[in-house]
Amino acid sequence: MKVHVLKSSEEMARAAAADAAAVLRQALAERGEARLIVATGASQFGFLQALTQTPDIAWSQVTAFHLDEYAGLPVTHRASFRAYLRERLVGALPTPLRAFVEVDGEAADLEAECERLRQLVDAAPIDVACIGIGENGHLAFNDPPADFETDAAYLVVTLDEACRRQQVGEGWFATLDEVPTQAISMSIPQIMKSRRIVCTVPDARKAAAVKGAVEGPVTPLCPASILQRHQGCALYLDSDSASALRAESI
Repeated sequence: MKVHVLKSSEEMARAAAADAAAVLRQALAERGEARLIVATGASQFGFLQALTQTPDIAWSQVTAFHLDEYAGLPVTHRASFRAYLRERLVGALPTPLRAFVEVDGEAADLEAECERLRQLVDAAPIDVACIGIGENGHLAFNDPPADFETDAAYLVVTLDEACRRQQVGEGWFATLDEVPTQAISMSIPQIMKSRRIVCTVPDARKAAAVKGAVEGPVTPLCPASILQRHQGCALYLDSDSASALRAESI
């Protein structure tokens, strides 16, 4: 893992987007197509804005995969991650994507939806996963203690209270009771299969999780700590999210 600390969240977002864009351009030059994973949440606003405004990417040859979605939440709800990405990724690009693979949290059979997604994501390697870290150290919706060993590409998971409180704190829901208790999430082993991981984490409220991910032991109790084992992971922070790190970690 390489840790990059920028002075502001805006600089952080631009640097992370430039990294991801370079990976996409390389894949497009080598194979004529590229595949990426995109995350959601308040932490990804700046990153996605910078990425969608990056020039010279043949988006019509790019397939994007959605990391996770609440179970049973209508796509019309303001917290829907499908709606988020339709607006901030798909709708913000200058040309359409080759494909956008959504996670359908409203599917009648969630396990069948996980299998549908597995078949699509298994079809070819992922060039770059653009992700974040939750306040409880989660990756996607893999809350602690996370499953580091599963063979599944996508899982039906139960959300812990810390994760659900984060969603209220970010303004997606008015109360804790409104936050769904389950979601479909890409698994940690599947995320780790990505050739490159660009992890963008702003804000002081993430500082403890960042410290655990970078300086703590690799443990399911801090799911993001698994990123220490990825040979192509770049962690982009602003001065606030990096505030708990030792100087030698940067």
